[in-house]
Amino acid sequence: MDGRIILETERVVLREVTLADLDFVADLLGNREVMRFWPRLLSRDEARQGLLKHLADYQRYGHGYWLAENRQTGEPIGQAGLLMSEVEGVVHPALGYMLHRPFWGQGYATEAGAAVLRWAFEQRDYQRVICLIRPENIPSLRVAIRLGLRPESYVVFKGFNHLVFAARRTGP
Repeated sequence: MDGRIILETERVVLREVTLADLDFVADLLGNREVMRFWPRLLSRDEARQGLLKHLADYQRYGHGYWLAENRQTGEPIGQAGLLMSEVEGVVHPALGYMLHRPFWGQGYATEAGAAVLRWAFEQRDYQRVICLIRPENIPSLRVAIRLGLRPESYVVFKGFNHLVFAARRTGP
């Protein structure tokens, strides 16, 4: 059974992950190119543990990392969503996006990221959403800038240097 649909854009559906997504997620997290800015590749068991964490986050926060699918074909293309990340002792809503290699450079991350930000501000009434990006991850930095996020600070997160980008809610 597919997970509950959270958001739809012109080309992307974001839905809750299920354990049935393990094959795709394990392939994504085990791909050298996709994981090049992560400390290491993740095993299938670690991918499964990640899925279980996302399922728990849905219960705890009402959101988390969602599976991104091509709206036309239903094919999984990556993950995007709103995570809760503790940075320097404070928990923040944090935009996350990760696409599988065949789907890079097609605007999917920007499209999904924009939808997640709108959802965070309009449906959850968050006033500020961050995005943690390693400075050497130029493609992810470009997505954040296209989304209108601005760099605010530099932190060590999970043992690695990260830039903290942020977007703030505008309007009522």
